[in-house]
Amino acid sequence: MPFLLAACSSAPSSGGAAGAGSGTGQQQVTITVGDRPTSSDPANRAQYDQKVADFQKANPTITLKPVETVWDATTFQAQAAGGQLPDVLTVPFTEPQGLIARKQVADLTKAIKDDGLMDQLNPNVLKIAQDQSGNVYAVPNAAYSIGLIYNRDLFTKAGLDPNKPPATWDEVRAAAKQIAQKTGQAGYAQMTTNNTGGWMFTTQTYAYGGTIESDDGSKATFDDAPSKAALQTLHDMKWTDKSMGQAVLYDYDGIQKAFAAGKIGMYMGAPDMYRAIVVTNGLKPASFGIGPMPQQGGDHGTLTGGSVQIVSTAADDAQKAAAIKWIKFAYLNKYVNQDAAVASAKSGVAAKQPVGVPGLPVVGADQDATYQGWIKPYVNVPLENFAPYTKVAADQKIIPEPPVKAQEVYAALDPVVQTVLGNEKADIPALLTKAAGTVNAKLGR
Repeated sequence: MPFLLAACSSAPSSGGAAGAGSGTGQQQVTITVGDRPTSSDPANRAQYDQKVADFQKANPTITLKPVETVWDATTFQAQAAGGQLPDVLTVPFTEPQGLIARKQVADLTKAIKDDGLMDQLNPNVLKIAQDQSGNVYAVPNAAYSIGLIYNRDLFTKAGLDPNKPPATWDEVRAAAKQIAQKTGQAGYAQMTTNNTGGWMFTTQTYAYGGTIESDDGSKATFDDAPSKAALQTLHDMKWTDKSMGQAVLYDYDGIQKAFAAGKIGMYMGAPDMYRAIVVTNGLKPASFGIGPMPQQGGDHGTLTGGSVQIVSTAADDAQKAAAIKWIKFAYLNKYVNQDAAVASAKSGVAAKQPVGVPGLPVVGADQDATYQGWIKPYVNVPLENFAPYTKVAADQKIIPEPPVKAQEVYAALDPVVQTVLGNEKADIPALLTKAAGTVNAKLGR
């Protein structure tokens, strides 16, 4: 439950934005807020409703009208055209740039600056929500970036420095070979099924300086040198170095289980996988390590994902200001409010969940340092094992997932990765050309 700010005795008005101030001398504002859980999810619905009630008690001049509308790529455009979207809605990182280009989202620059939130946000992450002039059209509320997860014990057994994970893909290949030869385990593994193959292939392609789709999402762009080089590296690790083991059909859960069992030296993943690897699957916390995404041929960046809060273009200035207050309260409170941070950390400890797992913060370095200071007494993860990631990831360029039909694109790329790892004689250029044709057919619908 979020921290309850100082309550005010006057009740919220049921009037709209132009309603009377109920004796407060302030304008009454009403906004609709999306993402309310359905009645089939009673626990989360009750938590959401309590958050709404707490907010309104703390902000008596703002009335919230919760709705169950959630982001759905198949219905969003029709809802936008019909004026059916709420004033505030969560959308994935893939969407802001397209929404900005189509003028389907409000400019929040003034509201965010007036609130003081601009100075608290991570400028690297905020770029996802900005146009070329730096105007802000959304508020990031959750973010991750992919790095290189590795087993510190296997590194030590193989004679590698567990505090210095590979920084390039050439170094990944060399380390994987050394782990396989010295420990008998797979030095490196990669997710390949249930769309995760395409997801990780996209991440690796970015690290090689390539792209998956054109900027407007109208065509596939991975039938080129960076993607071919990324696949060739996987091919050579599997068939020449024999450093990837026998198992190649991994999904999200499967690779975590195998890694926790000590069967894999390295794989691509986000820091928050610590929870599943350590808490769910039992790896010793001291064995978990993560570094930034290895690069190849330059500092290209890594794949990022997450969500942002957008505001309707129909919102007036007062509604925009109210929306920013709600977004901070509902999604960012623990990062900007000490009581909320401590309450969240205590709750995590009580539930025997990891507290303090580093990641890609949505708030800026100074604010994140303040937040980390608030929760420091409750941190129960080995922060030093995340240090290689945290020292670099905050400044590493982040690149969102493909902007159009990302999951369908990933599904088309799964068999490409599977074939390269399953067939020593796989024709990489032909596989990519065929997959590009499949993707272009989907993007052209």
